[in-house]
Amino acid sequence: MKSTPWSIGELAERFDLATHVLRHWESEGLIAPQRDAGGRRRYGEADAYRVAVIVASKAAGMSLEQIRALVDSGSAGRHRILETHLADIDDQIAALERSRAMARHALECRAHDISTCPNFRANVSDIVRGARVGMGFAERRTHVHGSPSASDPVG
Repeated sequence: MKSTPWSIGELAERFDLATHVLRHWESEGLIAPQRDAGGRRRYGEADAYRVAVIVASKAAGMSLEQIRALVDSGSAGRHRILETHLADIDDQIAALERSRAMARHALECRAHDISTCPNFRANVSDIVRGARVGMGFAERRTHVHGSPSASDPVG
């Protein structure tokens, strides 16, 4: 690794980022590069690792607020934020699994129009009759920490 500090352009290039992204993260308090005598940003090894955490966390779907809690050792709400993020990931996985199951069923179903499929109709007939409202997975429930998430499908 380079032993002297990087310029903003050098660090941005290393992570395939635009320089304005690093400036934004600095304005958000996520990174705090040193300044040289001319006022130019100089990024050291610790800054590079912090940028790596931010890039990886963004790729994992975390917001800047969540990332701030992840990298701020003094953040009181760190566990709550991360637990909420994990619950959101679980909800996204469940939604993708429902989507996969629906697509697989439609692909393998003899009925060209899924609305005429006997299995699909059996799963939603109580909604059609008025005995139940909603598909289940479109409803929102509240997690222990107060954040909403998609509920499991019914039927």
